[in-house]
Amino acid sequence: MANTTGKSIIRQVVAIGIGAAIFVALTTVQIPIGFIPNTALQVRAAVLAFFAAVFGPVAGFAIGLIGHALGDALFYGSVWWSWVFPDAIFGLVVGIFAKKYAVEEGGFAVKQCVLFNVVQLVSNAVAWILAAPVLDILIYKEPANKVFVQGVTACICNVVIVAVLGSLLTFGYSKIKTKSSSLKEEE
Repeated sequence: MANTTGKSIIRQVVAIGIGAAIFVALTTVQIPIGFIPNTALQVRAAVLAFFAAVFGPVAGFAIGLIGHALGDALFYGSVWWSWVFPDAIFGLVVGIFAKKYAVEEGGFAVKQCVLFNVVQLVSNAVAWILAAPVLDILIYKEPANKVFVQGVTACICNVVIVAVLGSLLTFGYSKIKTKSSSLKEEE
């Protein structure tokens, strides 16, 4: 049992490292929403949801926290903590349901995809409509009307990108896991 736990911890650490690195690399890959400042469709949201769905809440939280903080620091020169923590919250909540998605077992089908998308929708709402604006107001003294519009827009953008790209990534990985397991059983 200790060996399995050791492998699990190593797997988590590797997933966090790879996930955070990909998240950082994708920081500037975005499609701006021209009418709302500082909001965009961001591919990294789908990657975060995928890693959380596969590796669970600890990985989801850490990837959101580390990836967003490093991405902000490297590409924008400072860390906007009121938007870092919502990504960590999003990763945590999506990851809590990782076992129910059955990605590792190759069971990510329609029912699991619907659950994944309900969870990501609720998680995005909590992160971007509630946490981000409130933290913007508390930490940076931003005007409420501005940050709630940004939060709603960020939520909608993330829900769309995760529903499309996140679902496709998770479905594809799950099917690869199924084929990989089948090949191992044949040997």
